[in-house]
Amino acid sequence: TPVQKVIELMEGMLAKGKQEKHDEQVQFAAFKQFCDDTTVDKKRAIKEAEEKIEVLKADIESHTAHAERLTKEIAEHDADIATWKGDSEAATKIRGIDKANYDATHKDYSESIDALQRATAVLKKQA
Repeated sequence: TPVQKVIELMEGMLAKGKQEKHDEQVQFAAFKQFCDDTTVDKKRAIKEAEEKIEVLKADIESHTAHAERLTKEIAEHDADIATWKGDSEAATKIRGIDKANYDATHKDYSESIDALQRATAVLKKQA
C-alpha cells in the first residue's frame, strides 16, 4: 500500500539520518581529540619557547656586558700602546742625540790621542 511505502521510506530516511548523525559524531569526536591534542602540544611548545627566550635574553645581556667590558679594555690598551709608541719614539730620538754626542766625543778623543802619540814620537826623536 502507498501508506506503507511512505512509512518504509520514512523509516529508511530515519535510519539513514541516524547513521549519518552517528558518523558525523564519530568524525567530530576524532577532530575534537586532534584539536585537544594539538592545543596541548602547542601550549607546551609555547611555554618552552618562552623559557628559551628568557634564557636567550639573559645570554644577550651577559654577552652585551662582556662586549662593553672588552671594548673598554681595548680602549685602555690602545691608550697604553699610543703612550708606549710615544715613549719609544722619544727614547729613539734621545739615543740618536746621545750617539751623535758620543761619536763627536770619540772623534775628538781619538784625534787628541793621535796628536799626543805624534807629539810623543817627535819628542822621543828630539831627545
